Amino acid sequence: MQATTQLLHSIPVDPQTGAIAVPIYQTSTFVQEAPGVNKGFDYSRTNNPTRQELEKIVATLEGGTVAAAFASGLAAIDAVIKLLESGDEIIAVDDIYGGAYRLFEKVYRKFGIKVTYVDTTDLGAINRAITPKTRLIWLETPTNPTLKVSDIRAIAATAHRYKLLLAVDNTFASPALQQPLALGADIVVHSATKYIGGHSDVIAGLVIAKDPELGAQIKFYQNACGAVLGPFDSFLLIRGLETLHLRLAQHSRNALQIAQYLSAHPLVDKVYYPGLESHPQHAVAAGQQSAFGGIVSFTLKNDTEAAASALVTGTRLFHLAESLGGVKSLVSHPASMTHKTIDRATRQKAGVKDSLVRLSVGLEDVQDLVSDLETALTIVSATGEKEKKKLLAHC
Repeated sequence: MQATTQLLHSIPVDPQTGAIAVPIYQTSTFVQEAPGVNKGFDYSRTNNPTRQELEKIVATLEGGTVAAAFASGLAAIDAVIKLLESGDEIIAVDDIYGGAYRLFEKVYRKFGIKVTYVDTTDLGAINRAITPKTRLIWLETPTNPTLKVSDIRAIAATAHRYKLLLAVDNTFASPALQQPLALGADIVVHSATKYIGGHSDVIAGLVIAKDPELGAQIKFYQNACGAVLGPFDSFLLIRGLETLHLRLAQHSRNALQIAQYLSAHPLVDKVYYPGLESHPQHAVAAGQQSAFGGIVSFTLKNDTEAAASALVTGTRLFHLAESLGGVKSLVSHPASMTHKTIDRATRQKAGVKDSLVRLSVGLEDVQDLVSDLETALTIVSATGEKEKKKLLAHC
């Protein structure tokens, strides 16, 4: 059975009513037959029928045994880090989402958990960073925002040789394009706000574990700490999942054409997209992803924040906003938006330049999107000419 068919038919018909959509159990508590005797549910923080169905569907989709749904992607990451103890160490990808960096550095470092950031495309760098205190390797692949691709199979082999956990943030690829657990990872994390929800109308996070015992620990922290996903938001994710494969196929087609257009533009310096043969990890991506996703990042030859600002405020169809993965195209400036909590020197070292622009390519007609970028790049060109004239006037 093909993945799309399997996904659609893993969403159950309600046995009580025959409803083809999963019902929303908008309740805080459940009536018990006697103390401790119930129908599998007692309180919605601990378990809820709508959330339970979502978790079953996602566990199957990712090839895991246990899934847990959280109130945000960061809450999902937080639950994974709670598996560690004071004194433990993490090796994390250097080009990391700003929110994860803030959580690691501003919250968990003071509790004695140290994070070392390395270029995880370099297996040697990972090996050199491992110490007797290392407990977890944290990957994003592709990364946010420079779309580095790490070899999950090779890193999983290294992690397991040293008896380390490997967690993969699979947000950018989604389970429609990449299966980290099948490649050897122990844990998969999603900001389900993005492609799984798919419509920019829900905040949610997911953790999926391969091992049932590890999954039970995550479920314990889900209940004990309480950052659970509500029933209505669970329903929205189930609805989004129904079109996941269709959406990701079109996102990927549009993004490839956008990346090819930008690569040929005289004002563009570098394009980051794993689907381009020029991408340094193109072969790795092709070996572990079924397509290359809907995110394209690029830098401008005028490597200034002013040039990037002119571009991101000059588009009409690409809306300037945080987040990604929705049906409508978005544009952002990571240095001043998603990654502003990371100091400039660290950002620059990881490749997040002042002129870096990140596109979340939506489902609009791709020629309309290209025309929109063409208009914005014309504005960048005009802005650059004005800057030159001002400089010459001062000289």
